[in-house]
Amino acid sequence: MSSRRHRLTALAAVVLLACSAFSAACTPQHRAVIAGPVAALLADSTDLGPSASGDVQLTVTLADASGAQTLTTWAAARGLWVRWRAGNEWAVVEGAAADVARVFDVPVHDYRAPQGRVFYASPEQPDTPTELRGTVTAVGRIMSFTPYRTKSPGFFPLDVPKGGLTPQGLVDAYNATPLIDAGFTGQGATIVFFAFDSADQADLDMFADTSGLPRFTPEIVGGQPAEQHGETAMDLQVAHAIAPDARLVVVNARPTVEGDGPYEKLGALFESVNRDYPGAVWSLSIGWGCEAFVTAADLAPVEAALAAAQRRGTSVFDASGDTAGLECKGGEQWSAPPGPDDVGLDAVASLPAITSVGGTTLSTGKNGQWLAEHAWVDSPLSQGTSGGVSKLYERPPWQKRLTVARDTQGRRLAPDVSAVADPFTGVRFIFGQREMMGGGTSQSAPIWAGLTVLMNQYLMANGGHQLGNINPLLYRVAAGSRLPGFRDVRRGGNAVDMAEAGYDLATGLGTPNTYNLAQNFLDLQRAGVR
Repeated sequence: MSSRRHRLTALAAVVLLACSAFSAACTPQHRAVIAGPVAALLADSTDLGPSASGDVQLTVTLADASGAQTLTTWAAARGLWVRWRAGNEWAVVEGAAADVARVFDVPVHDYRAPQGRVFYASPEQPDTPTELRGTVTAVGRIMSFTPYRTKSPGFFPLDVPKGGLTPQGLVDAYNATPLIDAGFTGQGATIVFFAFDSADQADLDMFADTSGLPRFTPEIVGGQPAEQHGETAMDLQVAHAIAPDARLVVVNARPTVEGDGPYEKLGALFESVNRDYPGAVWSLSIGWGCEAFVTAADLAPVEAALAAAQRRGTSVFDASGDTAGLECKGGEQWSAPPGPDDVGLDAVASLPAITSVGGTTLSTGKNGQWLAEHAWVDSPLSQGTSGGVSKLYERPPWQKRLTVARDTQGRRLAPDVSAVADPFTGVRFIFGQREMMGGGTSQSAPIWAGLTVLMNQYLMANGGHQLGNINPLLYRVAAGSRLPGFRDVRRGGNAVDMAEAGYDLATGLGTPNTYNLAQNFLDLQRAGVR
């Protein structure tokens, strides 16, 4: 760790020494060297010198949509251009690297990552230009590197004790059987999975045939990804086990991490899915980097697209991550001892509008009944449920009543809820024509997506409506409801936090008692609570 600190110190020194040569207006009070994982990435990469890119971009947020014209005029006078769409309270400023560096008074260099990828980045956080203060509220990062990954443990056990959780065992464990027995099986509903890999139809058929479920063929949007790692196969089969009559859609999200502007691309992808599948339930089991790599301004396109989808009844579940609370750690440094800079949240899962799903180890009886759960962690493999305190977002209203010792500034807390994630107590699925056991919070997210489809059907059949942004209702139920909606997880922990009574940063509010939750949600909807 000491050598890493020396590299970061040296990087900061080089940046500051270059200040006077770069710009006469460069003064210490507006030179914000980015520390943490970004500095570590740049220190481990090869600096290729000032970027030669002809198109560098950064996202800005606006005080209101009327500021777009002011921003456009300002940019044009300085050799830059702006992309903006009417009504948006964010915009993208673009230009040649040299011009962006000059206008925002920060260096922009090209780097070669240890894996060989070349990207542009600034080691400093650009400030809002003086002329735009009052118009622009925040400025994003200048960086075309996105440290994306799939949120799964990276392996699936081949020895499946007693076959793993069967579809019946899964719905029994989370008390969804009364909904299924009442005829709520997903008919007419849609679950959308955002994925980086694909699934083999032969595996899906084998799972359905050996589980006593109807065969299904998912719709593919954006082309079939070439790679197969088991992630998408698991997600589809888990959701099908819960809601066997739901339409399942796989959206190829890989283009969002090809080139720069990943969060603008992700926002556009969300908009497209919302347009084509209104009111669907979404499941995300992939990550677009931890919070330390971005600012809230970078995520503005994603946040706006989420809000629009939720207004049409969409609920969104995102895996909290499998790094035991160390979401800013990974890549080539995975085996190094963890440090403070490694602690953090997945950037997209930290959005207040997302329901972040953590993971547990599940114990069931011989007949599949729920016995106990504790926070999932596997110390030898440096894996486990992730969660923590956001550095980007303030505490949303529905979390205001919570008290967490590690949060002294009133920030967004994650995860919100949990489900089984331990790959040694997971759901049976088929991959490569072999039985395997699912795992990771990438299993937990589609579990909640499938259960939400059943709850939506129950609500609509009883005069209610789709849940949409489910977070406010989850916390309202936890604060006090007619029926216990959650199984509180009080044992275990991850590398940073411990599970405890009530809300905690390892498992959130707990795991679902689905039928009770559905009845509580109906009570709230009848009372006019949203």
